[in-house]
Amino acid sequence: MAFRWKVPLLDFELRSPSRITRRRTGIVTFVVLVTATGSFLMGDLLWGMPLKGSAWIVWALFTLLFGLLSFGASQAFFGFIARRGRGDRATIFNTLPADPSTVPLAPTAIVLPVYNEDVTRVFAGLRAIYRSLERTGQLEHFDFFILSDSTEPDQWVKEELAWVELSRELGARGRLFYRKRRINSNKKAGNLGDFLRRWGKRYRYMVVLDADSVMSGDTIVQLVRLMERNPRAGLVQTAPVLMGAETLFARVLQFSARLYGPIFLAGLNYWQQGEGNYWGHNAIIRVKAFIDYAALPQLPGREPFGGRILSHDFVEAALLRRAGYEVWLTPGLEGSYEECPPSLIDYAKRDRRWCQGNLQHTWLLLAKGLRHISRIHLAMGILAYTSSLFWFVSLVIGTLVMIGFSETGLTWLPEPGVAGLLGLGAGAQAGVLVIGTFVLLFLSKILAVLDLALQPGGTARYGGLRKVTAGVLLEMVFSALLAPMLMLFHAKFVVSTLLGSGVKWATQRREVEDRINWTEAIETHRGHTILGVIWTVLLAMFAPGLLPWMSPVLAGMLLSIPFSALTAQRSVGQAARQAGLFCTPDEIDPPAELRDLEARMHAQENDAARETWDGRDVAFTAAIVDPYVNAVHRCQLRDRPGRAASITEYFTMMQEHLLREGPAALKAHEKTALLADANSIERLHREVWTRPLDELAPWWREALARYTQPRAA
Repeated sequence: MAFRWKVPLLDFELRSPSRITRRRTGIVTFVVLVTATGSFLMGDLLWGMPLKGSAWIVWALFTLLFGLLSFGASQAFFGFIARRGRGDRATIFNTLPADPSTVPLAPTAIVLPVYNEDVTRVFAGLRAIYRSLERTGQLEHFDFFILSDSTEPDQWVKEELAWVELSRELGARGRLFYRKRRINSNKKAGNLGDFLRRWGKRYRYMVVLDADSVMSGDTIVQLVRLMERNPRAGLVQTAPVLMGAETLFARVLQFSARLYGPIFLAGLNYWQQGEGNYWGHNAIIRVKAFIDYAALPQLPGREPFGGRILSHDFVEAALLRRAGYEVWLTPGLEGSYEECPPSLIDYAKRDRRWCQGNLQHTWLLLAKGLRHISRIHLAMGILAYTSSLFWFVSLVIGTLVMIGFSETGLTWLPEPGVAGLLGLGAGAQAGVLVIGTFVLLFLSKILAVLDLALQPGGTARYGGLRKVTAGVLLEMVFSALLAPMLMLFHAKFVVSTLLGSGVKWATQRREVEDRINWTEAIETHRGHTILGVIWTVLLAMFAPGLLPWMSPVLAGMLLSIPFSALTAQRSVGQAARQAGLFCTPDEIDPPAELRDLEARMHAQENDAARETWDGRDVAFTAAIVDPYVNAVHRCQLRDRPGRAASITEYFTMMQEHLLREGPAALKAHEKTALLADANSIERLHREVWTRPLDELAPWWREALARYTQPRAA
């Protein structure tokens, strides 16, 4: 049932259908003209080619890939145009009055789902957000929820203690809540669904964060006011800026996203308007609309294509649009941050999950009732990964064709095509196509630098024009080497998903190692290197004329191991920072929230008391031995009377095994089960302190000795 609006439009011009149609017509015209030109030139070039079947495949793949490049370039072009003069008037910000403070706020939940994340980093980020909201004077409208799906026993206890300590430090009792789910069904989407079922009716909005998210209080307050001012808005998505990069890999991505992002975001908003997308975090959502209309369907079949939807955000945005709610992007809104994977390998692991989730969306492309723009979002998400497979196949076919020419002596037929009538030979025609491809690839970078230079003091925010220019040139080299590796990764992910290989829900690695992990780099990129060597040898032997054209792709494959290993080092990233390369405004002049986060993390690293939590089963042991930790954990559990005798007997057996053999004797899920059982935690604590020492495992005797020994002054 569609939503019937009772509140009149606040800005008819903003939502004018004719304005939106003109903008989208401009985007389509740009893409069609550019793609048609490139497709025509490629088709004309292939006209005289033998092996006609291969020619048709090459032409079709080229047209598809060239069209995707054209679409990306159109975002940058129209975004650059939209940012000129007074900027784009058709943004959701223009619905706010001259004095935004006159817009009242509403009860809002700030929710932070976590899964085996670094506890220190999670709560340091949450503390920075809380303090920032406190400085706005609007804290009374917000509650905070840590929603844990952590499976490690130590992790669970550490999260509880960090929550209690942060609540005490901030004076946030009754405003900062912690919940640990017993059953981790449906991953992050299920975690949020559990929160909404229990507490959703208390709040009009929720701000969804990720474990590494940081948002300023002013930004959160502005998001709430935007929602209050726009009752048709179901979701407003911020554009998180990458921050905290230490390795060279992360620093280059952070720099490029910060520099090129503004014109892309302006371009996205230019044509999407109120039919934007959801990126899964750093967004504000209208709770009732989300509960009523954004429940995820169960896909037919089994994983990896069927079952629960892995990439839930795109689908939730599409469901909100189907119900008549708007989804807006906020180009130009500062104060939203997230972190980047520290290495290429970690980046690829994250893409593996996203690839499977996006391919699941194939089921939904023809789903009943979805808006056309929502289908485009889903299709573009699928093509984000399948395009790599198409690129790889086109390169393979092109190589085989050239080798076939060399072996058979076949050549292009002498009759000229249309380009020949214009005096263009085959070589010149191929050169025009290559130049056109590079123009589309680098147009966004050129326009981003020009956009920055046109802003007063723009380049100074990045360290000056020379640093910006050097950074952009080095980033181009970096991207040229990275692209073939991502092509191979994504092609493999697509094929493995099509063959039925799914992925597990794994914790994203965010910490940086100081040593070079050559073993991991070799194991991961060995196949890339071998493929690059074989490809290079074949071209050198049978089609040497193709080597210069293929050299950028082959270089990425051949250098994949040292590239991956060296760019993952903190020392290399720090050297680049000291040289003033790849710096961003948030590094040169960090906002208060990032300064708070960095200070907190530095203080925690130097806190000697934190060393007591190092080591496996230490926090788990404290939950049993330490009266304070035991009480904190016990008060989070519910008594479960009326349990079957067989279950009680099973828990008693595990308790005795733990007491006599120590934590190492139990598996992680068994320790988690004991931690989730109030009777077990109470009995284990009592038994450790009252049972004769010779009936306890050495682990417990040592733990008691450490706990009772006098502390140094």
